[in-house]
Amino acid sequence: MFARRISAPLNRPASFTSRPYLTYYSTMANPTPTKYQLSFVVPPENLEACKAAIFAAGAGSYPGQGNYTECCWTITKGGLGQFRPGNGANPHIGTVGDLEYVEESRVETLCVGKDVARAAVAALKKAHPYEEVAYSVVKLEDF
Repeated sequence: MFARRISAPLNRPASFTSRPYLTYYSTMANPTPTKYQLSFVVPPENLEACKAAIFAAGAGSYPGQGNYTECCWTITKGGLGQFRPGNGANPHIGTVGDLEYVEESRVETLCVGKDVARAAVAALKKAHPYEEVAYSVVKLEDF
């Protein structure tokens, strides 16, 4: 993290003359980009296409000297989604009005910056087979 040294005079009694200035460090001069976690579910047969799309949009890249890219966490077994398409639906899987159960994989990845998160969601929506993509974007805190 980058920091900028700032010195400011203190208002204190004259008897405290050994340190006339307080020095503190501000990270506001070079703020760290906001990080987001993108999570989504996808049928296993569409998993790699969706991951390729979000990675091409910049998701899964970690800042720092390692230059890691295409990073994600995936659960490929045991995920079971359910839905019932309504009258206006055009489902990729299933039939309007019938409850459907589908094996799904779950993916979680990092997006550094709001622009990358938005681009990754847009790419996911284009690559994903569902007409309503199940995804979430969560703003992360840096501790």
